[in-house]
Amino acid sequence: MPHTRTTPTGRRRALREGLASGRLLRMPGAVNPYTARLIQEHGFEAVYLSGAVLAAELCLPDIGLTTSTEIAARAQQVTRVTDLPVLIDADTGFGAPVNAARTVQLFEDAGLAGMHLEDQTATKRCGHLDGKTLVTRDEMVQRIRAAVGARRDDDFLLMARTDARAVEGLDAAIERAKAYVDAGADAVFPEALTGEAEFEAFRKALDVPLLANLTEFGKSPLLTTTALESLGYNIALYPVTLFRLANGAVEDGLRTLAAEGTQESLVPRMQTRSRLYEVLGYADYTAYDNALADFTLPPGD
Repeated sequence: MPHTRTTPTGRRRALREGLASGRLLRMPGAVNPYTARLIQEHGFEAVYLSGAVLAAELCLPDIGLTTSTEIAARAQQVTRVTDLPVLIDADTGFGAPVNAARTVQLFEDAGLAGMHLEDQTATKRCGHLDGKTLVTRDEMVQRIRAAVGARRDDDFLLMARTDARAVEGLDAAIERAKAYVDAGADAVFPEALTGEAEFEAFRKALDVPLLANLTEFGKSPLLTTTALESLGYNIALYPVTLFRLANGAVEDGLRTLAAEGTQESLVPRMQTRSRLYEVLGYADYTAYDNALADFTLPPGD
């Protein structure tokens, strides 16, 4: 049946080992539990849960309107079905440092392998839009220290994201990242870098795992895995790719259905019923159910 066979601790250790291996971990963003399962079946190393996608699923903009409990509930649904480590976007920690601390424990309980916290203010926005505002470096350090202090499983990955490149410049972003590592962050997510030279500068400045955000329509180039490996990055993140692909297909289907009055021309582009049932494990559920139905108690002594 499509549920995880591993423990949260095991998945957290797998993420740590992957980051220590020197290999590039490819991390697509899941739209829902089903796509998390597909990410695993297609051989990727980890799953991501984007705050932008989780907000958009609720038809909300990515400006800090979701809550930690909403996100944790969705995360638990995803971790139930995949054996891959799942990294989640924790935005700004959903409030003050004490809220960031509670968020860590909610996310640990949800079976996640790690999370990242960013240094934007609570009125946050997409990292590739203009007009972002940051908390001070000291405030972000407090946020990270609160998260580190609340962590119960040392293998749960705490990543610091800095949005300072677009606000204060590259050098300031690097200095912030160094301070966040000193505060206890295990890895760094430098947001909205504008070219290979900037990715390289971060790698030269920091000796911790680094994440490259390869979101479409953003400020960063869509670097190949080969390029990222040569730059020494540890995670290639594709946060919204599957969501955008799915929404494009839905809109195209709706236009076709409205224009043609039938879905007939769309059928060849659809996932088949048999493939859907294969992913969902219908045969496994049936076998399990039959085994229970056929069970009889042995005769008593």
